[in-house]
Parts: sequence; structure tokens; C-alpha cells
Amino acid sequence: MEPPSALPRGGRVPWQDLLLAVSLLTLWNPPTTAQVTVESVPPSAAEGKDVRLQVHSLPRDTGRFNWFKGATAEENRRIVSYIVDAQKTIPGPAHSGRETVYPSGSLLFRNITLKDTGVYTLQFINSTYDTEQVTGQLHVFQPFAQPTLHASNTTLTEDDSVVLTCSINNTVVSIGWLFNGQSLTLMERMTLSQDNSTLTIRPVRKEDAGNYQCEVSNPGDSRKSDPVRLAVSYEGSTTGFPVGSTVGITVGVLVGLALVAALGCLLLRTRTGRASGWCDLRELCCPASTPRHGPTSSSKSQDSLPGPTTAIPVYQELRHPDTNIYCQINHKAEMAS
Repeated sequence: MEPPSALPRGGRVPWQDLLLAVSLLTLWNPPTTAQVTVESVPPSAAEGKDVRLQVHSLPRDTGRFNWFKGATAEENRRIVSYIVDAQKTIPGPAHSGRETVYPSGSLLFRNITLKDTGVYTLQFINSTYDTEQVTGQLHVFQPFAQPTLHASNTTLTEDDSVVLTCSINNTVVSIGWLFNGQSLTLMERMTLSQDNSTLTIRPVRKEDAGNYQCEVSNPGDSRKSDPVRLAVSYEGSTTGFPVGSTVGITVGVLVGLALVAALGCLLLRTRTGRASGWCDLRELCCPASTPRHGPTSSSKSQDSLPGPTTAIPVYQELRHPDTNIYCQINHKAEMAS
């Protein structure tokens, strides 16, 4: 009988023992060190601003670190060194007086210039003199003045065309367009030049009226022009309405006034209900005439007939619908020769 501690025949280890060995190796594996990275804050900046190369996850056992201008750690390109235990800063040959180093490893640049654009190398050394390095980068842009927006015409009628031109002092920028403070949505009637500096609207419509601006920007800065307002009216109308609409409104007003006047007379006649009121209305609306006391006679003597040029009084009898009172209106007419 084999002793309990003996290996199985064939020298094979049971699979349970293999699983236990793998588990122990996993538990004993030392943790992975976090990777050191360098970040530019902000990512890009205009000339004259301050920028920091921020270091993340610098090892705790770092005894010294050095900053170099460029992608290699060359002594003549060393900006600054820092000894952690002694908290001592040692400027290098490439130090300009505008750089400040921090115990965390970060490097601050004040009043950056275009010459500061480029790659920077951080070298860090631990207590056992093991050396590692990582790189970061600065992006610096030249600042630019406020752009100027010019319109070929600001007072337009529908079907006109207009050209808006954005003038800048820097070519390394991108140009965008704003309408009433919001990003402009291009219509089929709108065309941009190849560099986006010119916006053409052809033909103009009433919905194009409003404030336009151009905005120039680069990764480090952005500026907007002062707004330019376009006024758009209908052709042939200074009121902003089509000619047909203006005529229709005028006719409608006149008809309304006539209806109001007629309604006023009708209400006055209905409310009085008196013969005097009917006659007063007749006197107000029609000239006075000689009243008759009966119906017009159909027969006249031959001698009483007027001459060819004599004015003939024509009598028209109007009967009030509610009374037996007659009001006569005298009209004069000239007989034709």
C-alpha cells in the first residue's frame, strides 16, 4: 500500500492541486503601477496666457524629476530639476524665468509665447535610481482681433440678394456664422465661400430678416463680430405688407365705416318711434322740400306745364312703416334740351 504523501502513478498531480497553485500565484502577483501621464491645461491657449503641464500618477518613491524642452532628455535642453526629499528646485540651461515646477511634478508656464509650442519630456528617478520618462505637449496660438462683418446692403426687398463678408487678421482660424445669436442653419438659398468668410443669400426672403454675426476661432481662442441687422420688406410696399393686402385692408375699412353709419341711422329710427323723429331723420339726411298733403295728381292743365328749361320739382313720397305720416323729398333736376 502506497503512503498518502506519494504522487500518483505516472507522476501526475490531481487537477485540484493545479487549481490551488494557480490561485496562489494570482494572489501573490504584485499590483500593477499606474501609468504616468502628462496633460496640458488648458489643451490649447492663446499667446500671453498661462498653461500648466499637469502630471498624473507620479510614483511615490520618486526621488528626483527633470523637465526637458523636446522629445529627448538632453542636458542643454533641461528646463528645471526638482529634488523631492530636499524640496529643492534647480533651474537648467533652457529655463526662461517663466517656468515654475511643483512637488507633484507639474510644470507651469506663465505668459506663454508661440516659441513655447512643442513637446516636453518629464524624466523621473526613484530611490533605486531607476529612470523612466514620459512626454507632454503645448499648443499655443496667436491671438486675433475682433472680426468685422460687412453687408452689401442692409435694407432689402424679397427676391433681392445680399453678400455678408467676415474680415479677420489671422488666417489660421475657422469661421462660423450666427443668426439671432444661434448657429446659422444653411438653406438652399445660402452659399458659403470655400474659406467660409463670405455668406451669400440669393434670393432673400422675409424670414431672413434679423441679426447676423461671424465667429472666428482656433483651439485657443474665439471672437465674434458685432451684429449686422438685415431688414426685409415686400416689393412695392413700404408697410411690410403686399400691395394686394394693403388695398384689401383699405376697402375693408371703408366698408366697415359705411356699415357702422347705416346701422347708426337704423338704430336711431327704431328707437325714436315717433313721426317727428322720422321727419328729423329725413331733414338730416335729405334736403327740405315743399310738402304735399295728398298723393301726386296725375293730371295737370296744359297751361301749367313748364317750359323746356324750367326746373321741374320731382316729388317722391316716403311712407314711414309704422305711421301714416308722409315725408316728402324734393329733388331738382335739369331737363335736357
